[in-house]
Amino acid sequence: MKLKYPLFMIFLSSSIFAFNSAEYISSDHCDKLITNPYFKVCYDYNLMGAKAISYTLDGDKVNEINIKKRPSFHTEKSLERAYRVSPKSYTRTGYDRGHMANDASFDWSMESLNSTYSMVNIVPQDPKVNRYHWIKVERYARLVARKLGSLNVLNIIRYPNNPKHISRQNIAIPEGFYKILYNEEKDFERCFYYKNDASSYPKKNKMKNHLIECSFIEPNLLYPSS
Repeated sequence: MKLKYPLFMIFLSSSIFAFNSAEYISSDHCDKLITNPYFKVCYDYNLMGAKAISYTLDGDKVNEINIKKRPSFHTEKSLERAYRVSPKSYTRTGYDRGHMANDASFDWSMESLNSTYSMVNIVPQDPKVNRYHWIKVERYARLVARKLGSLNVLNIIRYPNNPKHISRQNIAIPEGFYKILYNEEKDFERCFYYKNDASSYPKKNKMKNHLIECSFIEPNLLYPSS
């Protein structure tokens, strides 16, 4: 299904809070910085998962090939063994393996697509949030990238102070997800927040329900103990 959004949602500027992904993905906040040609990950050893993931969407590539066959999830070899998450850790937990750099935005080559199946790009996500709600803002990001030519994306995973965990690997369960979309040259900025609990959503949940003021998302508020 092709999603359509009002033009004002794409072009109306609200850029009063300029983002710098380095403020969120740095050695000040991350135990391990993982970088590949497609995205950058701020990884936390205690959480056994990502705190933030950033990348840039190329408007000419996001719908260029659309490879149908999906690869298998795989452990991240750049991590020490003690901090690697196995794809099997999610089996029968009730949570999806939720992509932060989503596969549909990188399915223009097998290498780029395969990179999104690294477990450092995966966090526990409520199945309904992942499949029916979060997917809408992912599609929206690709639409904006095509309109503007490129789009910077910063996904921030929010965890409670004392998170619950899944599996023997103690993978922390996020309480929600921020998605920040911006293109400084085109004076475009949009911020969204999704709770990791679909039961709290209204029956007729729309993407606009998740729009938030970008000024709410500050590193010192998200990482107070860093």
